[in-house]
Amino acid sequence: MSTTWNTKFGSRRLKVDLPTLEEAIFAASGITDDREGQAEIAAALMGLPLDEVRPQVMKTKIVVEPVRQIIESPRRGPRVVVVEQKSARRKRVL
Repeated sequence: MSTTWNTKFGSRRLKVDLPTLEEAIFAASGITDDREGQAEIAAALMGLPLDEVRPQVMKTKIVVEPVRQIIESPRRGPRVVVVEQKSARRKRVL
């Protein structure tokens, strides 16, 4: 899908590509921890029915990578600080 318009500098074209399913699931996992919510967000991004996206979301593993940040100190030089975030335990409702 692309859109073309004319400017005083000539014609401009914008190419729009929908995200892949993996990209949509990754983006949804950054927004919410709830798997059902991730499936809804990914389905909305892809424009697919929820029933097609839900099994793929359930197959993905939850990966929590520590955030690494380099802090520069004038006296000691650069140091690497690792910040780990622990997810809260959630009660299962059956």
